[in-house]
Amino acid sequence: MPEVSRFYGIIIAFYYNEHNPPHFHAKYGEFIAEIDIRTLQILKGDLPKRAKTLVLEWADDHRDDLMQDWELARQKQELKQIAPLT
Repeated sequence: MPEVSRFYGIIIAFYYNEHNPPHFHAKYGEFIAEIDIRTLQILKGDLPKRAKTLVLEWADDHRDDLMQDWELARQKQELKQIAPLT
């Protein structure tokens, strides 16, 4: 699972050749969630409240970057790193 960003112990990653809708994976400790890039809704899994808030804030600021990486992952190309939440 190629990692594109990491902040506050949260790992943001994609799988290659994923299914629609466009989404990314957020991992925090033993918690994992799939999050829709367009709606920022959790499709599968869950995160603790604080981690979820941070991920959604970050994703809202980086939707274009996430969509670019989504397309790259679908084409099995190298993903671009995305700036962490600071």
